[in-house]
Order: sequence, then C-alpha cells, then structure tokens
Amino acid sequence: MVILSRFLVSRLIASYIHQRARFITNTIGYRSTYTMAARERMRVNDVIKGAEDKRVYRGLELNNGLKVLLVSDEKTDKSAAAIDVHIGHMKDPKELPGLAHFCEHMLFLGTEKYPSENEYHKYISEHGGSSNAYTSSEHTNYYFDVSPEHLRGAVDRFSQFFIAPLFNASATEREVNAVNSENDKNLQSDTWRLYQLEKATSKRGHDYSKFGTGNKVTLETKPKEMGLDPRDELLKFHTQWYSSNIMSLSILGRESLDELTEMVHTMFGECENKDLTVPEWSDHPFGPDQLKLKAYVVPVKDLRGLHVTFPIPDLHEHYKAKPGSYLGHMIGHEGPGSLLSELKAKGWVNTLVGGEESGARGFMFFIVNVDLTEEGIEHTDEIVTHIFEYLNMLRAAGPLEWVFRECQSLNAMTFRFKDKEKPQGFVTNVASNLHRYRLNEVLSGPYLLEEYKPDLIEQVLSHLIPENIRIAVVGQKFEGHTDKKEEWYGTDYKIEEISDELIQMWKNAGANENLRMPDANEFIPTNFDLLTRDEEANALPCLMQNGPMSRVWYKQDNEYLLPKACIAVEFTSPLAYLDPTHASMVYMFVSLFRDTLNEYAYAAELAGLVYSLDNSKYGLTLAVEGYSDKQHVLLRKVMEKMTSFQIDPKRFDILKENYLRGLKNFRAEQPHQHATYYTSILMAEHAWTKDELLNNMEEVTLERVQQFIPQLLSKMHIEFLLFGNITKQKASEIVAIVEETLQSTVRTKPLLPSQLVKDREYQIPDNSSYLFREYNEVHSGSALELYYQCSLQSIPMNVVLELFCQIISEPCFNVLRTQEQLGYIVFSGVRRAHGTQGLRIIVQSDKSCDFVDQRAEAFLQSLDTYLDNMSDEEFQRHLSALVARRLEKPKKLSHQSAKYWGEIVSRQYNFDRDSIEVAHLKTLTKEDVVTFYRDMIAEGGPHRSKMAVHIVSSAKGEQASVQSTLDGLEIADDRVKQPTTIHNVTSFKSGLGLFPLVKPYICIGSGKSKL
Repeated sequence: MVILSRFLVSRLIASYIHQRARFITNTIGYRSTYTMAARERMRVNDVIKGAEDKRVYRGLELNNGLKVLLVSDEKTDKSAAAIDVHIGHMKDPKELPGLAHFCEHMLFLGTEKYPSENEYHKYISEHGGSSNAYTSSEHTNYYFDVSPEHLRGAVDRFSQFFIAPLFNASATEREVNAVNSENDKNLQSDTWRLYQLEKATSKRGHDYSKFGTGNKVTLETKPKEMGLDPRDELLKFHTQWYSSNIMSLSILGRESLDELTEMVHTMFGECENKDLTVPEWSDHPFGPDQLKLKAYVVPVKDLRGLHVTFPIPDLHEHYKAKPGSYLGHMIGHEGPGSLLSELKAKGWVNTLVGGEESGARGFMFFIVNVDLTEEGIEHTDEIVTHIFEYLNMLRAAGPLEWVFRECQSLNAMTFRFKDKEKPQGFVTNVASNLHRYRLNEVLSGPYLLEEYKPDLIEQVLSHLIPENIRIAVVGQKFEGHTDKKEEWYGTDYKIEEISDELIQMWKNAGANENLRMPDANEFIPTNFDLLTRDEEANALPCLMQNGPMSRVWYKQDNEYLLPKACIAVEFTSPLAYLDPTHASMVYMFVSLFRDTLNEYAYAAELAGLVYSLDNSKYGLTLAVEGYSDKQHVLLRKVMEKMTSFQIDPKRFDILKENYLRGLKNFRAEQPHQHATYYTSILMAEHAWTKDELLNNMEEVTLERVQQFIPQLLSKMHIEFLLFGNITKQKASEIVAIVEETLQSTVRTKPLLPSQLVKDREYQIPDNSSYLFREYNEVHSGSALELYYQCSLQSIPMNVVLELFCQIISEPCFNVLRTQEQLGYIVFSGVRRAHGTQGLRIIVQSDKSCDFVDQRAEAFLQSLDTYLDNMSDEEFQRHLSALVARRLEKPKKLSHQSAKYWGEIVSRQYNFDRDSIEVAHLKTLTKEDVVTFYRDMIAEGGPHRSKMAVHIVSSAKGEQASVQSTLDGLEIADDRVKQPTTIHNVTSFKSGLGLFPLVKPYICIGSGKSKL
C-alpha cells in the first residue's frame, strides 16, 4: 500500500506532458441512453470507446449514489475491480496527520463478514491475483485483480471494506508500525522531501499543508497524550467520510453486463449514502504571501534543479478544450527553437518539464521544472528570464489553431488505436476518472480535445506572470547556508523574497530571436492500413536470416491487429564491458547520442513513434516502437547518426558530470536496492561495481570516447526481432538499413563464434551458507536479501520453484510483514539471472539484519508443517492460480514483443515457454513441492545453498536485540548453519565454480524447436 503525494502524481502528469501531451478527441458519435432500474438512478449504455476497443461497457449510478463502470470482456484472462473514495489526506483531522492513509491500511485487515486479518489477501493470492491501494491528497483508491472465475468471491470480500470493517484493536496497534516503516522508508527520498516542503511553505492552516503519510508519533503517541484512541478515531473517520455518494467503482470481468450489474447491486447496494459533498478548496494554497518567493533547498542526493510554479484555477471543467495542456505542449516542446533547446545551447539545463499540474478540486498549478548543470545553477535568474521570453512569444503570437488541430489529430489517432491495458491498471484509473467525467465520457474524457477556445488559453497565460511566481532552487551547494528545517522530513532550506528589481526585469523580458514556434509534425502517420497477411502465418517468431554477422527473428502480428510494430536490435561487441573504462565509454556514447538526437526524435515521439538506445554489458540495444508507417524513416536517421557521430565538447563535459553524480548518488538509494545490487555483484561472472566505474572515470576523455565509437562498431554481431504490422519484405528492408549503414560507413565485420558466449553465474556449493555485509550511511533502515540458489533453469525446475513461491508468497507477507511487523517492504519470489535461479526473500526493516535473517529462517522452517498440513484443495488452488498467471496474455503488442525479446537476449529462444511449462506444471503434485522444499530450501537439505546480503544502516545504530520467540513462531534453532562471512569478493569468487549456460530450446541451425 502506497500513499501518493501530489508530487508523485505530478510526476505522472509531468511525464504525460513530457511525453507529448496525448490529447484525444472523440471520434465516435455519441448517443446517450438512460434507463431506470429499481436500484439505479441512472444507466448509460452508450459509453464512448475507441473504434478498436472490443470490450463492452455500462455506466451506472446506484440509488445510494455510487457511480459504477462495468466492463465485460469475454476474452479476459484476469478480472479486476477498483473503488475510489473521493477523500484523501487533505481531510485528515489536524490533530491526526496520516489518518486517511492509516484507514487505507486498516481496511485490509478484517471485516465483520470475513474477520480473519489475511482472508482477503489469502483469497486473492490463492486465485492468481494481486491487490494494493494508495492514498493521495483527495483520493483513496483500492484495487485488485484475480482469476476470472473467482471474481465474485473477491468482490464479496472487497465490498465489505466499505460496509463493515473491523478495525481490530490488536491490528490497529501493529499496523501503526507498518505506516511508520513506510514513512521511514521515504525520509531520505528527495521526491517526498521536496513535495512536503512545497506543502509546508503553502498558506498556513490550508489543508494542502498537511503531512499525509503519518507515523507512529502522529497516529499513536500524540493522540494518546491528548486522550484520543487511534482506533476510535479510525472508526469516526470511516463513518464520516466513507459514503457511497462520493465513491466510484469499476469492475471488469468475463461476465455479461447484466451479471456484473447484479453483482454490484447485491454487494454494494448496502454501502451507506451519507449524502456528502465532495470537498472543494476555492482558496488557493498559494496566496499573495506565498508568491514572489525563492527557496534554496538542500537535497540528500547530489541533485540540481529549478522548480518554477504559478498558481492557476482548477481547469478541469474545461477538459474538452484543455487550455493548460495546450500551453504545456508549447512550453514543454523539445524541438528546434524550443525553450529547452535554448537552455541546453547555453549549457544550463539537460531536461525540461512544463505544463498544468493537479492540486485538488478547486485549484491547480502550472509548472516549469528543469534540471541544472554546474553552470546552470549559477544562472537561475537568467533561466527564468528565458521562460518569460518564451511566454511573451506565446502571447505575441496568440493561440494557434493549427497547433490545436494537430494535437486534436494526434489524440484522435491515439484514442482510436489505444493499446489494451492490463485489467488492474485499467479499473484503477477508471475508478478515479468516474469522479471527473460524465459516465458516457469516462473513457474518452482524459483524451477529449473538441473545443478550440483561444480565450481560455489566454486566460491561463494571464496567470503566468512574474508577480505570481514561486521558485525553488535545489542543490547541495546550499548546505550550510540555510536557516530553516522542514518539520516532518528535516529538509534544510532558506526562503527569500524576490526583489522588486528582479520582478521588474522579468516583466521587461521582451523577446528572444532564438525562440520560435514548433514546426508542423512530419512524423504523424498517414497510413493506418494493416499490411498484406503472410500466406503461412507463424504462431511464433521464426528465424528469417542467420548469417555470420546477423540473426533475424520475424513474426507478423495476427492478434493485436493494430498499425504498429516493434523493432529490437542487439549489437554485441566484446569491447563493451572489457573493463570499467570501456563500460563507461559505452555509457557516455549512448548518453551523448540520445542527447544529440532529441530535437529530431521528439516530433516522432509526439506522433506515437519512439526509439531507445541503451548500453549493456554485451554492447548496445536499439528499439523502435510505435506506428509502423514511418518507422523506417526514424531508423535510418538513427543509424546514420550512430555511424557518423561527432561529440559536442560542451555536452560531453556536462553529461560526464551527470554520470559521475549518478554513480555517487547510488549511496542514497534505498537499502533494499543495495541488497539486490550486491547480490548481483556477488553472483555474476563479470560485474563492475559503482566504485570501480568511478575510480576509472579519469580515463574517460572526449578524445578517447570519440576514437572508441568506430572501434565499437567495427566488429559486431547483430540480432534482430521484427514483430507487428510488418511483412517479410519490409523486415528485409529494415535489416538492410542497419547492415548497409554499418558496412558502408564503418565497414563492420562479424565476430567469431567464441566471442558470443554470454556471462555465467557462480555456483554456491551444496549445504553452504555465505554472508556479505555492507553499510548504508544515508537511511535509518536496514535491508537484506536472502538468496537460496537452486539450479540451472530447466522446465521441471522452473515450474516447481514458481509453484513453491506462489504457495509461500501470502504467508511470507502475512507472517513477516503483518504479524511480526519486520518492515514495510517484504517480498518473496523467484530470482533468475544468467540461466540460474533460486528463491529470494527481501526485507527492509528498522530491526537488525541478523534478527530479520533469523525471523526469515524461522518462517522457512515453519513451512515444513505448513506444507504437510496443506489440503489437496488448497494445493490445487495455488496450482490453478499459477497456471492462470502464466497463461495471462500480454495486453499490448509491445509487451508481447518484450517477452519474445527476453528469450532472444537470454539465448534460450523458448518462444512458447508459457504453454510448454504450464503443461509440465499441471503434472506437479504436492509431494513434488515438499520434496523440492526439503531438498533445496529447508535447513539441512542436501542441496541447500544460501547467500545472505545484509545492508546495515550506519545512519543510526541498528537495533541489536534478538527475541527468542515472536507471536508463537519459534526462532530458528541450532540446525541453522552459521554462515561464512565474505570479506573479499574476488577471493570469494575465485573459490567457486560456474554454472554452465542453458542450452537453446531451438536448434539455431534450423530455427525449429525441439518438439
């Protein structure tokens, strides 16, 4: 469960803006049909949907005011539901910060009808599903997915959260610790710190200024000091605010709309309508006293940023015109003549995000955020001047109808060819949007762009003036120069009034001849036809070409049937990871390349065509995805630029400094991220550490990188996947673009077969246990990863390991997280790398690593009895859940492509893995799982191999106490093998052997499977 801040939501919105503000217009004729049923106020059958959308919809408003969107999808392999309560932490009682978030946690822990604390989670887990929730400033959203045949049982349990929750006293006391642990996890996160600082500097007493997460002090210590019972306050909050008329529900299932309607009537008709009005804040949190201010903020990581904010009115009622989004599209543009291009040319910034940002009902913000270079942080006032120069240009030109129409066209295209979403994410978004749009427009509302209203654009623009500005400059250079500390996160900062002289200078900013309006987008596709179907359709990718330099896998899509395609290319070079210097040179090449091509590629991205170039230990990976009409144009440009690339010296210095800061900032990442990182370092045959990369950066010079690029490209092996709206002829042409550009420009030659061998994994000896300990100096919490290495990947071992993880997932979370409260982050599952696999348990905790390790071992030992006592029916439920999960089909063309690509880069080529492994999975018995557990996981098992990575907090001393028992679960006994501590990683590795590589499932010579 996660509490979402406005800052996090704004990141999504900013990403939405940065990813080219996908406005969509309604292209389908609207006809509303309202029929009244006995238990409904309203029924809407004509919900506007995309032309390619095969699902059927019905909107309802029940007599109790609950708004509902029902989704019938007879082909879905997952059902899902979500409820959004239009109340968030802005309505927390002032004396109980975090109560809305605490209420979200508590609703999962038992109801009158289903009193067991883990009943809901257990039911969802046993039937192939997952669940979660989040609390934001004005929303609390609960959601789950489950196997389709078990939707009714899941909805029954789910609905009781909103009818008769228990809020047990014992659970209340324990769950406070979970909220506290969640808050502790975020204390050193700059994202959370900056968001809370923004709230703390808003209007005193405004609901926006509240601390939304809560902690042990706000939810237990202080309430008790005031004579308040936290459980009583939870009941009051739920009773006061959880009213059906400010709640919205979305359910997706295989059932017919009538069956889903009956389900909703039966299970949600009892939700009480308290006739509440959704809170609205007409008073903006940034009034005159909060404007014309400049804050200097010290971050935890070595970050530099400039955040410019203007208060604006709530624009949601104008969602068909989206005036704020129009301005975001212009200010956030990244093409030639853009604000970003001008600031990059001066060497002051690298990225820019601009546009409207939600606050809460009644108020919004308009932001322009940039990250700053070393030079840029010295020129923040000049950067703001350029912002006003761009705004002045927009005012002088006035709203441009052709820009609006271009966005309208793009969004109509996007809505028409919108990818199918995963059920859980889909219903979660819909439940929230039901509060914002009419029932018939709940799908199209976020995309509608129907009304060109230049007066509204000018109205928003009128708020973006120097007198309305708020500025925050973030950088570690301000350390020691601040005079304030934020209450909840301890962020150091200083606030100054912006001088009248500076305000006047910005008012007189004038024009800048380097800034201009965006060009018309030439990447907008014009041909949406599906290409000629292959005479012999292949169910799986087939080997189309297998030469000395290139291997080509091809599959024409016959399922998604959209005018889109995915091209993936792996360029393998033995030079890419030769040593830390070479690894960093490849990284620098990729960063510089993306930076240089950004202006050109931005228009393609706006038009739904994206490329990516990434580095790996094996070389480069290029992907081009989106509308297939003009993919070859973008690909050709990428290849021509790649093979003739010249480094800009100024950008080299800036991006190298960025890279150095990124390496150093790893120290401030979450402890659980450190645990997984060091596990990978310990187990991988080759892995350069962050320190090794840092220590070799002096050797990474402009001249050396420039010389290295043609060397890197001169000898390569290239592997392709071409999938989607494509023919064999088109595939051959795409391959030719890549091969011919390389050969004509850098005369690329093939590698030797021996140069294509992938890395392997070290093998932990049977019946051995190792411990690696590292320290985290930033976070107060510690973390561990326990890795029980099992075997090389194979069909039989893959499925028995996955089934074991399916069985223990819920009890592991319930015992270690819910009952023992070891930490907010508790995870168990499969770890796979370099062809090997095993069980991993990850916990982030404020307890000592040694203690948590022992508790995890105690849990694993308890599984012997747990598995013995498991009924055949329960075992079959888990097996069926895993079967359903494995057979769940990717919802998007790009997701299916990623699955195929994973088989290619691993060189296993089992493109039909799910069907093949599920066939074996169905043959497993409970005895197979018990045998696996006792052989490889249980203490004393003949093939048990354990690697424990402990990340110990040095920010404050770990809790050293270790209890002997906790909640009835006996501590791990003396049978637990004492680990060998790893003091030197190189020495450790030198004493171990390596696993072999997994043999390909397909004989590459023939391109055929073993079957």
